[in-house]
Amino acid sequence: MFAEFGYGILVVAFLVALYSVVAAIYGATNKSASLVESARRAMLLTFPLISIAAASLIYLLVNDHYEVSFVYEVTSRSMPTYLKITAWWGGQAGSLVFWSFLLSAFASAVTLRKWERDIEFLPWVIVVCSVTLIFFLGLVIFYENPFTRFWLVGGNVEPHMFAPLNATLFTAQDGQGLNPLLRHPGMVIHPPMLYLGFVSYVIPYAFAMAALITGRTDDRWIRLTRRWSLWAWLFLSFGLVLGGRWAYDVLGWGGYWGWDPVEIAAFMPWLTGTAFLHSVMIQEKRGLLKHWNMILVILTYSLVIFGTFLTRSGVLSSVHAFANSPIGPLFMGFVSLSLIVSIALVIWRWPDLQSETEMKSMLSREALFLLNNLLFMSILVVCFWGVIFPLASELFTGQKITVGPPFYERATAPLFSALLFLMAVAPLSAWGHSTVQTLGRAMWKSAVAASIVTVILFFTYTSKIGALIGFFLVTLILFVTFQEFWRGARARQKVQGENFFTALSRLMGRNRRRYGGYIIHISMALMAIGILGIEIFQTSTQGLLAQGEELEIAGYTVKYRELASWDDAGKGVNFTRATVDIYENGIYLGELNPRIDYYFDSQQNMTIPGNRSTFRDDLYILLVDWQPVSNMGATFKIYVNPLVNWLWIGSLLFLVGIIFAAWPDHDPAEEPVRNVRRVGQSSAAD
Repeated sequence: MFAEFGYGILVVAFLVALYSVVAAIYGATNKSASLVESARRAMLLTFPLISIAAASLIYLLVNDHYEVSFVYEVTSRSMPTYLKITAWWGGQAGSLVFWSFLLSAFASAVTLRKWERDIEFLPWVIVVCSVTLIFFLGLVIFYENPFTRFWLVGGNVEPHMFAPLNATLFTAQDGQGLNPLLRHPGMVIHPPMLYLGFVSYVIPYAFAMAALITGRTDDRWIRLTRRWSLWAWLFLSFGLVLGGRWAYDVLGWGGYWGWDPVEIAAFMPWLTGTAFLHSVMIQEKRGLLKHWNMILVILTYSLVIFGTFLTRSGVLSSVHAFANSPIGPLFMGFVSLSLIVSIALVIWRWPDLQSETEMKSMLSREALFLLNNLLFMSILVVCFWGVIFPLASELFTGQKITVGPPFYERATAPLFSALLFLMAVAPLSAWGHSTVQTLGRAMWKSAVAASIVTVILFFTYTSKIGALIGFFLVTLILFVTFQEFWRGARARQKVQGENFFTALSRLMGRNRRRYGGYIIHISMALMAIGILGIEIFQTSTQGLLAQGEELEIAGYTVKYRELASWDDAGKGVNFTRATVDIYENGIYLGELNPRIDYYFDSQQNMTIPGNRSTFRDDLYILLVDWQPVSNMGATFKIYVNPLVNWLWIGSLLFLVGIIFAAWPDHDPAEEPVRNVRRVGQSSAAD
């Protein structure tokens, strides 16, 4: 009953979304306010409809309805209730419903705002959101239906939505269970964060398309979507960080980022989204880079859909990817069509997107932001080529040639270094015009301080040139940014007569966007310390140890004490746990317990490291293999990851910075528009 009901509600939502597109287009072209309002209400209706369908699916998951194929594939009786709920997005069909649910929620939220001043945008925002929703609902209804049930047909069990002739419903005794890798707490939150980031970017794209269609080439659409862009960037950034933490905790390879194709698929829209956030400030402040902003928001939307395609088509081999599916060509067709239509609209409005002023200085802030965009686009090209090359090689040569981490690291390291340098220089440059002399006067103290720190590190920590360059750039960012906080607070202190901390807090409160950006810069510098540490200084070793034997690595001594293995029938898991004692320079530090958990339902292992974390380094120990009798030996792989915890500290500060910058103080929709449409400029709404 719940399966048929849930599926039927999805079909109704699909038809309602289809109606909203037709009504919006017809209402806009015929200037019918009633039809546009009808389209808006239809758009609003999709959210409760999809919510009801989602609730039906969750009911089936939680109550062990193993006659439903999706429930059978992602849950088992041994799983706790919270994991059964999160299995909603743990499988392919359910994740597409989750995508649709979020999109309908966001589209409904944006259509509830006050539209009096921007009524010409409304129908086209509805069209873009609804077309995207129709695509995902269509995939669910016709290809990846989570409500399909098992039927016994002629002695064979077959999945069908509705009963074939002479068939009886078949219910399995238990399900296969969720992939153990997806049972980690990080994976409970990581996919929703990524989905929230992906779906949020649909809204700025929809407004951008509405601006092109209506001819509103001022910065109104940017102001209306500023917070959407910031929150989308927050969700996507936090999703990437959580994914890195998940990889560090359960994948068992001693790192947080492996340049996996699906990792890169989520990273690419983050690159264009980051460039977009920087670039829109130039249009708001100086009326420049209008073409850039349109291209960046189009790329971000396209890469969101493309990234979803990569994880769901089965064309890539990845621990993150879903199984093979027939929906891959449909994704590619939708991405291609969206890109073609979007670029055609940009070309149509190209003359209207001309900049209002000219760049007169190569060292001005707007010029440095343009260089920032070029660097982000260069990293995007490297990532895109690395992901596509194996597919292209297989298509043209019949052999799939994979691209590994060394390619990405060598190609992107100089580009990331240049971005770090820009992060230090850009806050000191002026709008309109800057010179080498003015920049030099502004940053020489910070440069001297960073040089002193680098020299100290040379004599006390490392002589590796790459590391020293990285540490110099990091300390330069920190000194420059703290100098900006100090200088701004001191200036306000002198004018207002406030104490330093009051002046600083009020200064930051009145300039959330600017100082939130500075906090993000500090967090990125801290994260860079962690990246430098693990990428340049990581050491590892592996060995078979009998009880009482030891391994030495980076000043640590790891002594194997014992091994235990037991079953937990309630959880359906076999736990195999080793106990090792840790010493540093002969001093006992404690014990660690690396283990391997074997899940009976899915017949898969999950490797849990033993990890000792400090600000200095992580001692990261993996149980690789063992003999049935513990005194016959166990194999361990050990990593020492210097400074890696600065990555997680910086990530938390990163979150604080984004929230601070995005926190509402006044409605950006109420801000004045930079420029009104030029005389004689055409508009579809005129």
